[in-house]
Amino acid sequence: MRTIKSSIYLYLFLLFLTSTSCQTEQLPDAQQIVDQAIEAHGGSRYDNGAISFRLRDRQYRALRDNGAFVYSRSFTDSTGQQVHDVLRNSGFTRRVNDVEVALPEEKEKAYAASVNAVIYFALLPYALNDAAVQKEYLGETNINGEPYHKVRVTFAQEGGGEGYQDVYVYWFHQQHHTMDYLAYSFQENGGGTRFRQATNPRTLGGIRFQDYVNYTIKENIPLENYDTAFEAGKLEKVSDIVLEEIEVRELPD
Repeated sequence: MRTIKSSIYLYLFLLFLTSTSCQTEQLPDAQQIVDQAIEAHGGSRYDNGAISFRLRDRQYRALRDNGAFVYSRSFTDSTGQQVHDVLRNSGFTRRVNDVEVALPEEKEKAYAASVNAVIYFALLPYALNDAAVQKEYLGETNINGEPYHKVRVTFAQEGGGEGYQDVYVYWFHQQHHTMDYLAYSFQENGGGTRFRQATNPRTLGGIRFQDYVNYTIKENIPLENYDTAFEAGKLEKVSDIVLEEIEVRELPD
């Protein structure tokens, strides 16, 4: 009798371990969630092509060709001069009225970071598979009655750029795999935090583009709780981020 009872207890124990193991294996994976989001937003179409758009009073262009990239912006400054900034794999240059100008290292880094940041946000979630990106799954949540996966992104110092200390949290729709919300903390210009709600999604050239409503909050709360603060109406609107005159062009073979 004891042998039978022992066998039953052993069987139940093994069944529990197997069930627990299966549940663990079925937990969502941050990398898979990001891969699905990139595919939903454009996938391989990001890798090769030229994308241009206008943000406020500046024209931006992102050209990518199998890892090589050229990001640029053009605008007229307050003195009426034509400024053209170009960020390549090899570095940054600024031309004013078609003449290349020398810049102090600090300004060169700041201008390069500014160009990169605008392109980065405009093409999200494409850059979330860069080598320096570190992903962590934070769990499930609901925003406005819709189900989301929550993923935190940090950056390795090597390859993470000037803003490697920044922290991001992304909300990906569980069924549509779209990136509908994000929050981030930044160190530049005294530091701060933002929460962005995606609006006006449209697909051009097979790539999903979104505008954003930009929010902040005065309370000191963790980034991963910004979704709760958003639903509670505690966030304050800072600005609208609207991409205009978007064009997508494939590169010739």
